[in-house]
Amino acid sequence: MKSRRGVLAALLGAATAPLSATLAGCAGNAGPLRFWGMGREGVVVAELLDGFRREHPGIDVQVEQLPWTAAHEKLLTAFAGDATPDVAQLGNTWVAELAALGALAPLDGRVAASPVVQEDDYFSGIWHTNIVDGKLLGLPWYVDTRLLFYRRDLLARAGFDHPPRDWEEWRKQLRALQRIGVAQPLILPNNEFEPLLALALQQDEPLLREFNTRGNFQSAGFERALAFYLGLIRDGFAPVESDQQISNVWQEFGRGRFAFYIAGPWNIGEFRRRMPAEFKNAWGTAPLPGPTGLGASTAGGSSLVIFERSRRKPEAFKLIEYFARPEVQGRFYDLTGDLPPRKSSWAWPALAADTRARAFAEQLERVRPTPPVPEWERIVNEMQLHAARAAAEGGSAADTARAIDTSVDTILAKRRWLHQRGRA
Repeated sequence: MKSRRGVLAALLGAATAPLSATLAGCAGNAGPLRFWGMGREGVVVAELLDGFRREHPGIDVQVEQLPWTAAHEKLLTAFAGDATPDVAQLGNTWVAELAALGALAPLDGRVAASPVVQEDDYFSGIWHTNIVDGKLLGLPWYVDTRLLFYRRDLLARAGFDHPPRDWEEWRKQLRALQRIGVAQPLILPNNEFEPLLALALQQDEPLLREFNTRGNFQSAGFERALAFYLGLIRDGFAPVESDQQISNVWQEFGRGRFAFYIAGPWNIGEFRRRMPAEFKNAWGTAPLPGPTGLGASTAGGSSLVIFERSRRKPEAFKLIEYFARPEVQGRFYDLTGDLPPRKSSWAWPALAADTRARAFAEQLERVRPTPPVPEWERIVNEMQLHAARAAAEGGSAADTARAIDTSVDTILAKRRWLHQRGRA
């Protein structure tokens, strides 16, 4: 236990140090199968459970809804107090952190024996966000990625009958849009790391090196992505501001203030509701362009996990299997608009008929997971802070990449120490 406390403190620092004093304890008594869901998903999941209860009348599922703003802290507190649920929804960037605590039960054996869960039916990049140190620790529940929302009519006026298919064509379209009066045709919020991260994931080099203990942001690939990102701003294609400084993104998109917006699937519903009626057919979605063709993007979303301390793992996996069925994922999409992680689920009528959602299915074939380290959210936020500073102050891509690596190496200092200790 003494060495485990040292590992926890080293991995997570002072914020999680109080956990180490209370790691000992026995699993809770068997009772209802406890499920924790976050945000809107935690509310509507109860509507999906009727079918499960009919099939498994002996399994009593108790659902607790957590707001996203409090979920992370509550999960850590529950782990420290030996009060984790059996099953929980987990943002897939949190999987590595809970894995570092030894909080999650591996699912490899159960998945291999499952007649329902089929790995090759999942989008590969999303599936791999749940693999840490070679173990499958979660099952994708819904997916999120970023791509282009664009004004089809404005592109047509500028002389193009299709969205951009690579970086060079994208820049040509942006210049053409400026010539027809769209002064800054791209919105590229400086308070969001996802657009730059998507460009970075389009490169061959990994974002971390030396067993994920050091930054690799000075690689040629990341510098190329960063230079392209900064060039979009410096050439006047995108304003140096956050999306929060734009009074109404959907209204300004409808007015033609900009023609491209990098955003996620929730905005399909938002644009349908908020765009002026006369422009309801004037916009579309498209995969992100890459350096020489269609490019990669981010692999986000939520997964379902089973906690190691659960005394009802077989029943917990039955619940996860149920949520993994294509028809249940289709109903979940109807209730939430969340996109399913299984390819076969995209045959669901509401999805199959939605041309704007179809672009997300195409993009999901080219998503890439980020490094599975607990510090990742701190790393990408630091990346974006340096990039925003360079955009505002005129810093070079090379100097900015060097500064990012310096910050990231500081964040990963404890990980390097642990790795060196392990090798010794």
